[in-house]
Amino acid sequence: MHVCLLTNEYPPHVYGGAGVHVEYLARELARLDDSAHRVDVLAFGEQDVDDGSLHVRGVAAPPGLGGGAAGGAGRHGKLFDALGRDLVMAGRVPEGADVVHAHTWYAHLAGCLAAPLVGAKLVLTTHSFEPHRPWKREQLGSAYDVSSWIERAAYAAADGVIAVSDAMKADVESLYDVGGAAVETIPNGIDPDEYRPVHRPALLREHGVDPERPYVLFVGRVTRQKGIVHLVRALRHLPSDTQVVLAAGAPDTPEIGAEMAAAVEAARAHVPDVVWIDQMLPRETTIALYAGAAVFVCPSVYEPFGIINLEAMACETAVVASAVGGIPGIVVDGETGVLVPLDAHADSAEPRDPDRFARDLAAAIRDLLAHPARAEAMGRAGRQRVVEHFSWAAVARRTLDFYERLVAGGAGRP
Repeated sequence: MHVCLLTNEYPPHVYGGAGVHVEYLARELARLDDSAHRVDVLAFGEQDVDDGSLHVRGVAAPPGLGGGAAGGAGRHGKLFDALGRDLVMAGRVPEGADVVHAHTWYAHLAGCLAAPLVGAKLVLTTHSFEPHRPWKREQLGSAYDVSSWIERAAYAAADGVIAVSDAMKADVESLYDVGGAAVETIPNGIDPDEYRPVHRPALLREHGVDPERPYVLFVGRVTRQKGIVHLVRALRHLPSDTQVVLAAGAPDTPEIGAEMAAAVEAARAHVPDVVWIDQMLPRETTIALYAGAAVFVCPSVYEPFGIINLEAMACETAVVASAVGGIPGIVVDGETGVLVPLDAHADSAEPRDPDRFARDLAAAIRDLLAHPARAEAMGRAGRQRVVEHFSWAAVARRTLDFYERLVAGGAGRP
C-alpha cells in the first residue's frame, strides 16, 4: 500500500490534535507489516525526513499571493497561504499513490485535486467541522465562508471518511452529502510508552509550579472551542489556596487573548496562585505537567474527540471534562473522571448559562481535590483504559484495513 498524507500540521509545527494524529498515524503506518507500506507526508513547513518507509516533505507557500481579493492580503493572508500551499502540495503527490488522506480544510483542496490526478482514493478524517465552529469567523473573517465551502466540497468528493468518534460520524452524515462514501469510526490514539506517569519536580519548578502541592491543570490553545475562559471564570468557586496551572498559548485572535488575560487577572483576586504558561510547551514538559497534576480539566464547548484527555489519562491523572462530542467515548463518568453537562446554544456551542457551567466545573474539581484517593483511583483506571483501547498501533492497523477495502473496491464511491 502506498499512502500519501496531506496536512497543515506536522512536527515541528504542531498546535492541535490533528497534528498529533498525523504524526503518530504516519509513524505507525510505516511500521506495519515489517515496513512493507510506503507512507509519504506532505505538510505545511520545511520538513525533510526519510525514516525507512516514512518520507516527510514540507511545502512552502508560493510567492506573490494575496492583494487581489476584497480586504487585501492582510485580511485573507492565512487563506491565501493555505490555498497556495495546496496547489503546490497537489503537484507533489507521488504517482502510484493508492490513497490520498487529507486532514482538515487546510489540506482538503490539495486532496481533491491530487486524488483524481494520480488515480488514488480520497480519504478524509473528521478532526472538526466548520459549521460547528462559528467563532472561527473571528479569526478568518469572510475567509471562513471559503474554508466552509472547501470542507463541504471535499466531503462530497471523498471516497472514504474516518470519523474520530461516533458523534463525529453522526455529524458528518447529517452535515454533508457522504452517501456515496464509506464512513467508519476509528478513534484517535496515544503512545502509552511516551505518555506515562513520571516524576519531574525540577521541570515543574522551572515553570513556576510547586510540585509539593496539588494543582489543577489545563493544556491547550486559547480558543473558544477549548472553553478555557469558562474554566478561568470557574476558579472563583474554588478554595482560595488552590494551585492552578494553565498551559495555554497560541490565542486564535488578539481579542480572545485579551479576554483571557482579563479573566485570569480577575480570577487571581480570589485564587492568587494561578500559573499561566502562555506558550506551546515541549512534549516532555507537557507530560510532566499531566503526570504531576491532581486533576486535569477539559472544558471544551466543541470537541470532536479530545486527545488531551487521552494524554492526561495515560499519565494516570483524573479528568474533569465537559460532556460534549467525542469526550464521553473517552472519559468514563465516575470511573476515569467526571463529565460535566453543557447545555449549549445550537448556533454557537457556547453554554446557555455560562455561570452554571462554571459552577458545575468547579464543583467537580472541588470534589476530586477533596478526595485525592478517589482521584488517584480514577487516574489508574484511566491509564488502563488507554492502554487497552487507544494505542496508535491498533489505530494504524484499523486505518490500513480501511484503505485496503477502499482500494479493493469493497467500499466507497464506485
